[in-house]
Amino acid sequence: MSDLLKRPFGTHGKVHQITPQSAGWRYVGFDLIKLRAGESWSEKTDENEVILVMVEGKAIINAAGQNWGELGERMNVFEKTPPHCLYVPNGSDWSLETTTDATIAVCKAPGQSGHEARKIGPNGIELTQRGEGVNTRYINNIAMENEDYCDSLLVTEVFTPAGHWSSFPSHRHDEDDFPRVTYLEETYYHRINPGDGFGIQRVYTDDLQLNETMAVHDGDVVCVPRGHHPCGAPYGFEMYYLNVMAGPLRKWRFVAAPEVAHLM
Repeated sequence: MSDLLKRPFGTHGKVHQITPQSAGWRYVGFDLIKLRAGESWSEKTDENEVILVMVEGKAIINAAGQNWGELGERMNVFEKTPPHCLYVPNGSDWSLETTTDATIAVCKAPGQSGHEARKIGPNGIELTQRGEGVNTRYINNIAMENEDYCDSLLVTEVFTPAGHWSSFPSHRHDEDDFPRVTYLEETYYHRINPGDGFGIQRVYTDDLQLNETMAVHDGDVVCVPRGHHPCGAPYGFEMYYLNVMAGPLRKWRFVAAPEVAHLM
């Protein structure tokens, strides 16, 4: 199995834990927590800022000294409704108690105490089409560059219809050379519908020194340290992914792969 492909290591509690140390990079962390109704979880953010994404289910959340009430609405991510999220700055703590079975993503990157805790969504998040033909997919922007919610984090959800491509035309963001391109590490948390299906993700550099093609299954995470990283959803299987990006500059600038640059 590729070192870039991370399978969940359980079905309850923390089932993914990706740190800069484990991924061999500097900025992005990603955890996934799966809880039953009535269970609790708590953590400190320490040096990181965090966005909690209620992927599925509901929970009452306390963070940064405030009670934020019950967050969450969709019980299945493929409902495609806007997510309920919470931004928690570095140097804080957060805790939650689930009111239903729940799947919570914990998106992490270095914080600089530049933003206050805040709810993100569902208001203000609108499912938006990107691409055309079999390159059509649908985006829920949670905290991308236009949303000044964070110090480092860039977070978005993408729904790719069956038989379509996504994160395509192939592109990379692996150089610190703004405004031409920015260095952003990235994780993809994948869901597949139906859940026994699969998708495809390729991660490759122009010189093919990195050239990995992976079958991704429901619940897998793919780490993208560099290179291009397109995804494909075979006919019959719908694909969701949650992207987390971060780097030295909170800007998303990319360079297309030479073989597909004319499609941009």
